[in-house]
Amino acid sequence: MGKYILKRILIVFPTLLAIIFIVFAVMSLTPNNPAAVILGPRASAEAIEKLNHELGYDKPLLIRYADYVVNLLHGDMGKSYNSRRDVFLEIASRFPTTVKLAASAIFLAVVIGVPLGVVAAVKQYSIFDVIGTAVSMFMASMPGFWFGMMAILLFSLTLGWLPSYGSKTAAHFILPSVTLAIPVAATILRFTRTTMLETIRQDYVRTARSKGQTEGRVVAAHALKNALLPIVTVAGMEFGWLLGGAVVIETLFSINGVGKLIIDSIHKKDIPQVTGCALFLAFFFMLVMLAVDILYAFIDPRIKARYQKG
Repeated sequence: MGKYILKRILIVFPTLLAIIFIVFAVMSLTPNNPAAVILGPRASAEAIEKLNHELGYDKPLLIRYADYVVNLLHGDMGKSYNSRRDVFLEIASRFPTTVKLAASAIFLAVVIGVPLGVVAAVKQYSIFDVIGTAVSMFMASMPGFWFGMMAILLFSLTLGWLPSYGSKTAAHFILPSVTLAIPVAATILRFTRTTMLETIRQDYVRTARSKGQTEGRVVAAHALKNALLPIVTVAGMEFGWLLGGAVVIETLFSINGVGKLIIDSIHKKDIPQVTGCALFLAFFFMLVMLAVDILYAFIDPRIKARYQKG
């Protein structure tokens, strides 16, 4: 088990190096330069050239990339071109907000998707299955920004029940969390239904029924437990996606998270800030997937035994 975790950790480093290079390359290909964006259209060419030299943007791409990697190995993620603050401090001040939003969204998605998927599988071809399938298709087809705007229009502007922007209180997270959770819940619902349909047809499930166990115990203790592996995988991947994929929702609800920080930094061509955000999100996504793999061993003893053999 320890060797497996070590191998997964070692994979993180080349992946992060590739992400840094991709961000540097893409940002360098975009038109304009940081100094021109910061100083504005009326700035002179001399002032733009001087500021680009101070920022180090006049160096070739590979040299800037190498300098960034060396500084990163020393624990320095650089300074923002615009705020001149440490990139790490900028991200650290906003990352907890993004984690709260993503965690609340994945919690709602699991609470909605897993029970509906289980009922749809156990009651296959019944009205519950039809309703569950229709609900999942409806939730998956709704664009997040559209649902968010409709939620703001109804619950904030018309009814006045919930705030439409900010992240000061728990009430501020309700609308964005639900907006993020809806499409994820549809994915989890479909996966749960599919895996449960495969599991409830297995021999050990029929054996449990033949021993006189109640249907609820058969479903919960035997079928659902063995169907959890793909569900945990999907939930983990969706949580990692929500950490970086909440850009539109954070912008729509004016939430000062990492997603909104990325959008603002791209508009300002703040390369150190964009690179730092991408690294942060990629690193935590890998941690989430590593945690999912470790969780497998606790769900399925066969996987733990295979790790121990290795």
